Amino acid sequence: MTILLDPTILFFIFGIFAGLVKSNLEIPQPISRFLSLYLLMALGLKGGFALNKSGFAPEIAISLGLAITLAIAIPLVSYNLLKQRLDKLDAAAIAATYGSISAVTFITTVQVLDQVGISYGGHMAAAMALMESPAIIIAIILANRNRQQRSSNKSGHTPLGKVLHESFTDGGQLLLLGALAVGLISGEAGQKVMAPFSIDLFKGLLAFFLLDMGLLAAKSLGELKGKPTITLAYAFIAPPCHAMIALSLCHLLNIPLGDTILLMILAASASYIAVPAVLRHAMPEVSPAMYMGTSLGITFPLNIIVGIPIYIAIAKYFV
Repeated sequence: MTILLDPTILFFIFGIFAGLVKSNLEIPQPISRFLSLYLLMALGLKGGFALNKSGFAPEIAISLGLAITLAIAIPLVSYNLLKQRLDKLDAAAIAATYGSISAVTFITTVQVLDQVGISYGGHMAAAMALMESPAIIIAIILANRNRQQRSSNKSGHTPLGKVLHESFTDGGQLLLLGALAVGLISGEAGQKVMAPFSIDLFKGLLAFFLLDMGLLAAKSLGELKGKPTITLAYAFIAPPCHAMIALSLCHLLNIPLGDTILLMILAASASYIAVPAVLRHAMPEVSPAMYMGTSLGITFPLNIIVGIPIYIAIAKYFV
């Protein structure tokens, strides 16, 4: 329960409270956009710095390759399951949210591992950054394809080149990947220079961003009424299923215990920064309740309160 005393989480809870009591508190849109871009940039830099420091040893390459594999497989499988019961754009948004990761959940898990004395690789920060990108790219590709199919009188054929260009040049996603490359290239020297920006300010601006996310989640929770029950069921069932898939692959590839736990947590989490920041601008047709209500209202507290200790116990039993 002490996790809930973290200032960033408390600001998120406060945002929900302010939204539920119908307060006129709001974050102006330009500031909200700046916060989302800052967090994407800072996360990319952190991942790049960590990857530069750790290098590309075979063991690290296996872990990073597994992280990318999970980040591609989870949204694709989720989309194909969800589109049977939901609108395709809604399915793509939810698949992206649960195919990407939660930096807050990752950071919380790292703190728990430090407390219990379980070691983990520094490259896992890079894995976290790498796992944010594929789901976003996949969702934008699917969204662009569905939009063009709906507006076309033809057979639904979409030029792949145009879809890829629109997807890979999306502002938020391009910034995240660019920052990762900058961190990787500049290394330790770049980290020292950027530390006041990407490290010292990160927690405070994350709290401000989560305040905005709390306000948005509170306004969106009511919209879950009347939504297909599969969205609520998915929020409860998908995270542990994703974690068990990650555990099975880690066990097969002999991934160390700490890295296994972090990959389980990353697979089980849902994005509260990168994906919402992108989807709010790239997929405005989708109600935020479809992904914010479930990911922040159900999956986030589920992972924080019971998920982390359970996944650690399961991993210690099998690894």
